[in-house]
Amino acid sequence: MKKKNRHQEMNDREDRMELIGKVIESLPGTLFEVKTSTGQIVLATLSGKMRQNHIMVLPGDDVIIEVSPYDTSRGRIMRRK
Repeated sequence: MKKKNRHQEMNDREDRMELIGKVIESLPGTLFEVKTSTGQIVLATLSGKMRQNHIMVLPGDDVIIEVSPYDTSRGRIMRRK
């Protein structure tokens, strides 16, 4: 399998959409249900940096999530707002 270079990895990240939402429910395993500003409910997990720095996310928090255009029902919580 061919290794991706830095330019290809950056293009992969540019495909993702950033949405603003509110955490509705905290689920086991650092999973959260997030309701976006468009009214869609997304199952989101914490990003690696948020796990490393032990940043707490609680129900009711406003967050910025990153969603793939291919599967908009799952995402990654990038930061608290």
